[in-house]
Amino acid sequence: MTIRNETQKTPRNASRKIILLAGLAGIVAGAVAVYVMERPSGNIVASTNPSDQCAMKTDAAKKLDAAATGAVAAMRGADTPQSMSSLSFTAPDGKPARLADFKGKTLLVNLWATWCLPCREEMPALDALETKKGGDDFQVVTINIDTGDDEKPKAFLSEIGVKSLQLYRDASMGVFNDLKRKNLAFGLPVTVLVDKEGCQIAAMNGPADWSSDDAARFIDAAISVQ
Repeated sequence: MTIRNETQKTPRNASRKIILLAGLAGIVAGAVAVYVMERPSGNIVASTNPSDQCAMKTDAAKKLDAAATGAVAAMRGADTPQSMSSLSFTAPDGKPARLADFKGKTLLVNLWATWCLPCREEMPALDALETKKGGDDFQVVTINIDTGDDEKPKAFLSEIGVKSLQLYRDASMGVFNDLKRKNLAFGLPVTVLVDKEGCQIAAMNGPADWSSDDAARFIDAAISVQ
């Protein structure tokens, strides 16, 4: 009888072990399946951070550095291109604007003030560049940083005969301070070349003859290099 009872118990114990092992195998398989499903595909971009995307544009910056000659030779390609998309200021209609609003255009962004003597000499040349090259793929964006209302900068532009440039403003000087923190601005005027994705590709401090053939060739290179 004892032998018969042990024989009867053995299949039950074996069955329980088989069920337990099967359950554990199911849990492990499920965990592996979850791990595989949650792993990102190799086709997914690792980062969508604009700063990271801009940092990858060093080749474009080197090409522009080589294209800056003659009257615009002081324009230097960025060692590490940075995103400018978040720079904010006031549009000609008085509404808030950001450089991100210009996505799809190559921009020559220039900061100026009415009290800046080199700016007085440079503004007509920037106006001539906008007249010559401005369009769907390029724009000169001059941002006035005078404090107070619009009257003084409007009178200034009228006095020097500017016709093509629009009056963008930042009375808080926030844009200048942002560029200063990025080691791009040391005084006025300061000019930044921004590509179609909002990345700073080149920059310079001080005035330049933007009405020159050298400037026109540089802008052509900036539009085509991207």
